[in-house]
Parts: sequence; structure tokens; C-alpha cells
Amino acid sequence: MRRSVPTTVRPARAHDLPGFLGLAAQVEQWFGPMVEEPGFHDAVREHIAASMALVTPSSGPDLLGGLLFGAEAPTYHVHWLVVSRRARGTGVGRALMEEAERRWVRGPGEIEVITFGPDHPGAVVSGARVFYERLGFTPAEPAAPGPEGGSRQVYRRAVA
Repeated sequence: MRRSVPTTVRPARAHDLPGFLGLAAQVEQWFGPMVEEPGFHDAVREHIAASMALVTPSSGPDLLGGLLFGAEAPTYHVHWLVVSRRARGTGVGRALMEEAERRWVRGPGEIEVITFGPDHPGAVVSGARVFYERLGFTPAEPAAPGPEGGSRQVYRRAVA
């Protein structure tokens, strides 16, 4: 496990779109095409315009992490959360989730995320399932397969 580092999280801005695309390029093998997909570009722009996107900037032009969130109480949704390869295991994902909860989550309710199913090739390599379990999420029902055909599963956590 990598050492945690102090992490800055801020609202995403329009000029962060290339950073989101850079993060997407690192995970397309697990999530399917995004970088060249106009629908993904639109989703990022819509989340930014609605002030429902967060980023963790780096000292350079790239982002360390990005999150797209849906705050429709009582069920909140992590629409997309990616941490760059070089920052995985350093606390970036946790910081993004903590900031999203601080800004947008009011209980009672629950937070849902759809992540890899247990048999998906990215389930272990990405660390996504373990990440959410460490944040107190529990596996729930299967979800529709991802665009690349891989299995998906809903994870949930109650909020008071």
C-alpha cells in the first residue's frame, strides 16, 4: 500500500475536461470507450455545469482523480470515480468521497455506486471493490453489464 499524502479536492471547472479524459484513458480497458465518446464529454460537462463534479489536481496538467456525483436524496449516486494510476492507494479516492459527502449528502438515505462484479477482470486489479468496502459500502444486487460487456454490481452504504 502506498503512503497517504495530503490531498486537495476542489470543484471541477470547464478547463478540467482534458484531465477527466486523461483519467478515462487509463481505465477504458475496464469501462469501455469514453475518451472519444461525445456522450462522456457531455456527461462531464453537465456535471461540471451543475457543480456536481470534483477533482484532485496534481502539480502538473493532469488530474490525480475525478468524481461525478448525483445528489438526488434520499439515494445519492457516485456516477464516476477514477484515480490516476500513480495516485492509487494514496488517499485520493477517499478524499474525493469525503468531500462529496460533506458537500452533498444529507441523511437519512443511502449512497450507491455501480462497480465491477466479482468476476470482472478489473475487480481485483483496479482495487475498486476493496476501496468501496473499506469506505463501508456493502455489495448488493447485480447491475446491468458495462459497455464492454463485463459484470457490474451495486454497492450501497446507509447514511444517517
